[in-house]
Amino acid sequence: MTSKSILLAAATAAVAFCLALPLQLEAQQSIGPGNTIVQSQFGGQIFGFAIDQNGTEGVLSEAADIGGGKILAAVETFDQATGSILNIVKKIQTKDDFVTLGITGTSVALVEREHVKGLYVVKRIYEELNPLTTNKFTGKWKAPLASDDIIMGISENQVQPNQASTTNAVLAFENGGNDTTFVFGTNVGANTFGPQITLADPTFFFSDGPVMDYNGNTNQAVVAAATGAVGGPAPQIALVDLTKGTVTQFTGILGPAPYHQGYVNGIAVDSQDGIACTTTELDARVEFYNLKKKTGLAVTLPGSPGQLQSGENVEYDPINKLFLIAQPYSSTGPGSSIQVYDTKGNLVESLNGFSFPISTGPMFAIHPSERNGFVYGPTGVNELQSFTY
Repeated sequence: MTSKSILLAAATAAVAFCLALPLQLEAQQSIGPGNTIVQSQFGGQIFGFAIDQNGTEGVLSEAADIGGGKILAAVETFDQATGSILNIVKKIQTKDDFVTLGITGTSVALVEREHVKGLYVVKRIYEELNPLTTNKFTGKWKAPLASDDIIMGISENQVQPNQASTTNAVLAFENGGNDTTFVFGTNVGANTFGPQITLADPTFFFSDGPVMDYNGNTNQAVVAAATGAVGGPAPQIALVDLTKGTVTQFTGILGPAPYHQGYVNGIAVDSQDGIACTTTELDARVEFYNLKKKTGLAVTLPGSPGQLQSGENVEYDPINKLFLIAQPYSSTGPGSSIQVYDTKGNLVESLNGFSFPISTGPMFAIHPSERNGFVYGPTGVNELQSFTY
C-alpha cells in the first residue's frame, strides 16, 4: 500500500469513527428512564402491576381513600407503548381492594380481590384475565387456599428459550394456626394444582420474608431466606420439587463479619443455566448460586455501598441473559438505580435517575424481547415510568 493510500485509509477511518461516536453516545443516553408514563385512572396508589412479555399490554391495580370508611379500587389494563389506560376492568367503591399478582403462563393475568368486613380481610378471590388482551375478568383461579392463607409470591411467565412450561410456583403461608410456609405448582389458566409442600425449616417463617422463583427445567420452586439478625447465620436455599413434593436444602453464602447478610430481599432464576440470583440486606451484596452444584459467589453492589444501598427485587431476562436488580437508594447515581449483571456476576451497566417508592412490592417489570420495562415513579406511587436497558 502506498503512503497516499495509507493516509486516505486513515482519513476514512477517522471520519467513520467520528460519525459512529454520536450514534454510540445516543445509544448510551437512551439507556435508563424513559418518557412513557402510566398514570392510574383515578389517581390512586398502584398496588401491583405486570406487563405481558408476549404482548403489548400491562395490568395494574389501584386504590384511593374516598372517605366514609370506603376506598375506590380498580383494575386497569394499559398500553406498553403509549402508557394510556385501555380499559377499566373493574371498579368498586367498598372496603375491598385489588392487588395485581402478575402475569403467568401465556398472557394470563392474575388479580387478588381482598374482601373486607370490619377491619379484616375475610375472603380472598382470585380473578383471571385469560388472556390479558380480553381486557376483562374471564374467570376465577380456584386455588386450594383457606381464607387465612396469604400468597407471598407467584412466579411470572418468562420468554424462556426451549422452555414451554405453563407451570408457575406459588409461595404462601397460613396466617394463623401453625403459620406454616408452603409452596405449590399451578397452571393458572387451566386451574390445575400440584400438592402443597411445607417448608419445615423455621428459616422460611413468613416474618423473615422468604423469596421464591421457579426453575422451569427442573420443575422446582427455589426459595431463599435468612433470619435477618445482625451477625446471624447464612441464608438457606430450598429446592422444592413441585411434582414429588421433596425438599432439598443447602446453605448459602455468609456475609462479611460483623453484620453478615441480614434478610434475603429478592430472587430470580435462570432456568436454562440453573442459576439463582439473590440480593441481601446488611452487606448490600448480590449472590449467584449454581443450583446443581449448590455453590455460589457474591459480589458487592457497585460503589462500595452500605446497608442503605442494598438491592431489592430481582428480575431475569432469559433472552439477553441478564439479571436486573432494583436499588431504591442508588450507589452509582442520583435517586434510585437498576443494576444489571450477567449470569457470571459481572456488572454490565448501571441505570440511574429513577425514584422508587419504598414498600410497594416488586419495583419493576421487564419485556426481554424489547429490552425495556416499567418501574414505579417517577413522582409518586400512582404512576409507572418506562425504561430501557
